[in-house]
Amino acid sequence: MNSPFDKDPRRPGLFAGLRSSFLTGLVVIAPVGLTIWFIWTLIGWVDGVVLPLVPYTFQPEKYIGINLRGVGVIIFLLFTIIVGWVAKGLIGRSILRFAESLLEGVPIVRSIYSGVKQIAETVFAQSDRSFEKACLIQYPRKGIWAIGFVSTQAKGEVAARPEVAGDLLSIFVPTTPNPTSGFLLFLPREDVVELDMTVEDAAKLVISAGLVYPHEKEPADLAKAKLRAEEKRRLSA
Repeated sequence: MNSPFDKDPRRPGLFAGLRSSFLTGLVVIAPVGLTIWFIWTLIGWVDGVVLPLVPYTFQPEKYIGINLRGVGVIIFLLFTIIVGWVAKGLIGRSILRFAESLLEGVPIVRSIYSGVKQIAETVFAQSDRSFEKACLIQYPRKGIWAIGFVSTQAKGEVAARPEVAGDLLSIFVPTTPNPTSGFLLFLPREDVVELDMTVEDAAKLVISAGLVYPHEKEPADLAKAKLRAEEKRRLSA
């Protein structure tokens, strides 16, 4: 160990240098390797689910003699596109309504189908149902700040029942490091501090437990943000 009083500090040894190089290489390789492994595993899982449903006559393995990974993904994509194209037509919509009416007649199946359908429509539907802004709120008590995402403005009974003067915003507060779970809060608009960072940057901040911050902004941008925050506080006071 080097001392501040040493005239000639000792250089790190060979083992320390190798250890430092190994850790640096691990930082470079790990994200790439894990990403490739995850994609490769996901493709294999889709192949394992889809290919057993395809007749052997239509499988490429019969003609080329080897099992190509990714064929099941291609078949799944083509099948999904065809189903979506048919569902947009008049006949497809009629068939879909008839099938839904049959499923809604079965008590247990009806509950499962309606729940899965709502989740699928929320996640995959091509609409404006997405988080609008990243924000800061005081949660779980005053003086403690948490990252949240503004989803929508509260409507209906949720907006009418609380005795507040202004609008209520729906705020999703994610948990760390798994942002898919969290809490749904309804807060007055004046209690929500909107951030200039993107939703993606805020999600990275939550997932990394505060280790990955977005790129620092120029001082002029920070000054403008502070002025907007002060003006907002004066108006709400």
